[in-house]
Amino acid sequence: MRAIDFHVHLSTHEWMDASLGPMREATERHFRTTVPIRTVDEMADEFRADDVLAVLLAWDAESATGLPPTTNEFVAECVERHPDAFIGFASVDPWKGKAAVQAFRHAITDLGLRGLKLHPSCQLFAPNDTRVYPLYEAAQELGAPIIFHTGTTGLGAGMPGGGGIKLGYSRPIYLDDVAADFPDLKIVGAHPSWPWQDEMLAVVQHKTNVWMDLSGWSPRKWSPELTKAVLGPMSDRAMYGSDYPFLTFTKWLDAFRSYEPSAEIEEKILLGNARRLLGL
Repeated sequence: MRAIDFHVHLSTHEWMDASLGPMREATERHFRTTVPIRTVDEMADEFRADDVLAVLLAWDAESATGLPPTTNEFVAECVERHPDAFIGFASVDPWKGKAAVQAFRHAITDLGLRGLKLHPSCQLFAPNDTRVYPLYEAAQELGAPIIFHTGTTGLGAGMPGGGGIKLGYSRPIYLDDVAADFPDLKIVGAHPSWPWQDEMLAVVQHKTNVWMDLSGWSPRKWSPELTKAVLGPMSDRAMYGSDYPFLTFTKWLDAFRSYEPSAEIEEKILLGNARRLLGL
């Protein structure tokens, strides 16, 4: 295994067309790419070819968007078919209250998924809203990490009103409250968190239960502050992620190696930190 990709969306019809709906075209335009619809088998073959294990993310923003979820059951089926290529993370809609907590527990204990992905801007909730805390209590109890989207997003970018997505819910500083209130909960802030990157770096450096995945941005576009942190004091808690299908492993790795990281740091970022976080 060369790497663990901590941030992988499905390039199948279930997410690209059904769950994204009208946001698909805007997202492709934001990333300056056109994403072909693939089968799960084709996706698995791509990750096998790169010798990368993909953290495959479910999706449920139904209350905020009115669009159908990419279900935990579907992601679990993908993992069951290709356990050498995928591990799965659940998604639940926080606005579904007790039903969301029950669905999350079912995903971990019965479906075999390993964590939870939340997107505050798309799901329209503040991470430090105490109404969501029962979900975090369950995750802490189950030892399941939570990935929170942070910063801007390609979803809805360039649409009138941004497709209704509200960026402010994804400020990383909200994760500081969650990390303080749930010290045994493993929290991952997804993406370099622009335009609140310094908030994310501050939280990661202050809270030992917070990590960062580096998905959604080419390393060539990192700021000097982020580069210095990833190659230095934050190298134990930063992890490779692609934001597949919008970015690829090869392009990301070529850009990362332009900084000439040591072999030790490259191993941590690509594999070691994620393996340790997931208990693999």
